[in-house]
Amino acid sequence: MLAPERRNHIMQLLNQQKQVLVKELSEKLQVSEGTLRNDLKILEKDGLLERTHGGAVLPAPPSHEHTFRSRSQINQAEKAAIGTKALEFVKNGQCIILDASSTALELAKRLGQFDHLTVVTNGLTTAQELNRHPRLNVIVIGGVLRPGSSSLEGLLSKGLLSQVHADLFFTSAHGLTAAEGLTEFSLYEAELKKVIVSNVNKVIALLDHTKLNRRSIATFAETSDIDILITDSQADRAFLESLEGVQTVIAD
Repeated sequence: MLAPERRNHIMQLLNQQKQVLVKELSEKLQVSEGTLRNDLKILEKDGLLERTHGGAVLPAPPSHEHTFRSRSQINQAEKAAIGTKALEFVKNGQCIILDASSTALELAKRLGQFDHLTVVTNGLTTAQELNRHPRLNVIVIGGVLRPGSSSLEGLLSKGLLSQVHADLFFTSAHGLTAAEGLTEFSLYEAELKKVIVSNVNKVIALLDHTKLNRRSIATFAETSDIDILITDSQADRAFLESLEGVQTVIAD
């Protein structure tokens, strides 16, 4: 079992059981306890778990005040620049999908100049922002509202999404690596995004430099699925060059 597969398995068990023990993982996965402790250390560094004596637990959920509003203030200048650059790829007459990220929200704030545009989103804050522009046709994807979140998750709208042939999907992610592609912490959000990726013409990733060469639990788009990556000027150029087949755009 390769390391990424092993770590995904650890996170699946942790999500099911809420706690894992190194000794039990060693027996189940047939690998040494030393290897597993290293896995847990890496997963903790990525913010996916908290190590305990002899094992690990899921991190405490963030408070409501620390969720979307707080995230939207992190690297706000970079996100605003990325949202502005993303606007260059939007044209009247298109159907576009925006995820619930704070970076996609920056794009939503700038869509008022269009008068013939359909926008689909699973973000409540994003939908409210789009609703300020009466000429936009806004479709909100239904789902389950997580505590402390502004996004609707789940596959309640899978049937609807399969009928929407969008031109562009603007999405952020917990992280992007060349090996694992775009990844999310939430399995439900990852599954929703997989459905969108499979049925859209172009995937445009909106990621500030802190999301690059970072991974999370679940992949929703392989690197080969990404058409365009828009990032900021602090992005590691060597990492960008490692993304074969992906058009990279720097937002100044």
